[in-house]
Amino acid sequence: MELTWVAVLASLMMAAAAACVFIFAVKKDYFRNIEDAKYQVFWSDLEEGSLPPAAAQEKHDEGGSAKSR
Repeated sequence: MELTWVAVLASLMMAAAAACVFIFAVKKDYFRNIEDAKYQVFWSDLEEGSLPPAAAQEKHDEGGSAKSR
């Protein structure tokens, strides 16, 4: 029975910690522009300004190369 109370208290403490983190994030305005999060994966590709070598080669081949597939 004692272990049950420990588990209940631990879960309540974790819930309180999660609520505190959420309140902190809202106050610090971390949820201001949530739509940009899904595009962050592609920002590094856009900053480089070039295609990966394999993609650049495929694009070159499609553009008029005499290679047959």
